[in-house]
Amino acid sequence: MSARAYFDHAATTPLGPEAAEAMARALRDFGNPSSPHSFGREARRLVEDARAGVADLVGVAPEEIIFTSGATESNNAVVAWAGRPGRRLVTSAVEHPSLLAPARRLAESGGKVVVLGVDPSGKIDPAEAGKAAADAGAPIPSPSATGAALALVSVMLANNETGVIQPAAEVAAAVRAAGALFHTDATQAVGRVPVDLGKLEADLASFSSHKFNGPKGAGALFVRRGVFIEPLLVGGEQESGRRAGTLNVPAIAGMGAAAVAAAAGLEERAAAVAALRDRLERGILAAVPRAAVNGPPAPRLPGHLNVTFPHADAEGILIGLDLEGIAASAGSACSSGNLEPSHVLKAMGLFPEATRSTVRFSLGAGNTEAEVDRVIAVVAAVVARLRAVSPSWTP
Repeated sequence: MSARAYFDHAATTPLGPEAAEAMARALRDFGNPSSPHSFGREARRLVEDARAGVADLVGVAPEEIIFTSGATESNNAVVAWAGRPGRRLVTSAVEHPSLLAPARRLAESGGKVVVLGVDPSGKIDPAEAGKAAADAGAPIPSPSATGAALALVSVMLANNETGVIQPAAEVAAAVRAAGALFHTDATQAVGRVPVDLGKLEADLASFSSHKFNGPKGAGALFVRRGVFIEPLLVGGEQESGRRAGTLNVPAIAGMGAAAVAAAAGLEERAAAVAALRDRLERGILAAVPRAAVNGPPAPRLPGHLNVTFPHADAEGILIGLDLEGIAASAGSACSSGNLEPSHVLKAMGLFPEATRSTVRFSLGAGNTEAEVDRVIAVVAAVVARLRAVSPSWTP
């Protein structure tokens, strides 16, 4: 097998050396951060240092960060809160399954859920989001008014399959004008492009450590100062009573270190990754007849490339790539093994047969031009072999 090449950074990223070192130190400092003695205080210092690093990465105050096990938990907490009597959840058809699955369960149990469509590039219309929020007819309540009616609009910052960046600032403005709260799943964007949740005026945001070279099992829920959200997990006063359970100090320390590392040189790194992605895109379109990129003309994250290869099954392409040591995916890692067409591509108007011929390449700072050129050559050869045995392919 040839040297391995990793083009699946949207699924997870390699653990960075800064995060690994911070985790090793935290594993030795075994105290419970809720304990008042010196062992506990040392663990608490590690947690609070990490909180400051994470907060700085996304432009918010440290006290607005709640540590969770990851974006899945954070998204579920938001949906659970929106499911209280009298409240309404408004979201989009292209959200991550960790948002759409609990939203579907909420709707099945009688909750009020509105799912908005997207245009062919995968973008939501901010005006539609504002109208759906206004239709709920609910002003933002005071933090103590937990039973008041309220609309909450959840629109991801960037899509995990296509990398399409949503007009989140416009959505947030429309939602706030309607008197509702705005949540964004920022998982794919944080650490890859500059994200300032304060300037965005988001009320809530979810993201995960392992998307920016931190450890798996650590994530965060941003809750803007003055916004009250009932905890999903109860039974302890950790995280100021907002998320019960003994904190995973090593993973949190790793997340904090990864956040500090991600913030350093972020724009330059994003530009370099975008240049590699563009090289890959140009090469594939030139080498593979009828290949089509999904997402443009909408702006995309720098490392995402979602390509449909007509008359070539995505599973066959991925197997062929893997045999050559190249890792890519057919969509969300959380949906692997699911034979249903991608809900994201379906919402964008692609036919089921096209969605089953679509591959996601996602690049990171560790990729090189040589790897990109090898992927182009291997993809072209694999697709040509698959099409040669396809009864419906005509050159």
